[in-house]
Amino acid sequence: MESQNEFKALGMTMTTMTIGYGLLLIGWGAALFLISGQPTAAIPGVFGVPILIAGILSKAIPTKRKVWMHIAVLFGLLCLIGGGAMIGKAAGTEDGLFANQRKAASFIMMASTGLIYTVCCVRSFIWARKNPAANADAASA
Repeated sequence: MESQNEFKALGMTMTTMTIGYGLLLIGWGAALFLISGQPTAAIPGVFGVPILIAGILSKAIPTKRKVWMHIAVLFGLLCLIGGGAMIGKAAGTEDGLFANQRKAASFIMMASTGLIYTVCCVRSFIWARKNPAANADAASA
């Protein structure tokens, strides 16, 4: 059995996933802003920018990858928590369950993708602890 020298989730390295997730959030926020005209619709993009920057910096400066990936997962966790909290708030409105479907879709998207991203990051961190030789190889590259 061949051991891999870098953790992969959903067929991507975590650096690639981080950049992709940041771009997804930025694109989603921009699209919702353009559709609705509401400044708050761009909130996913606000979370996407630091995730994207952390992903780019972790690729550009591999010796500091741990730091940048921990910053990225923090913002992924904020997407999960913020999206989940807003789902609960939207579900309890007097206008009916999810009266504004775009808002509900945005909250659900942020919470679900934040959960997936955070779980992948945690699995990556666990893998890195169990494979310190692979970490040393990646840091010296």
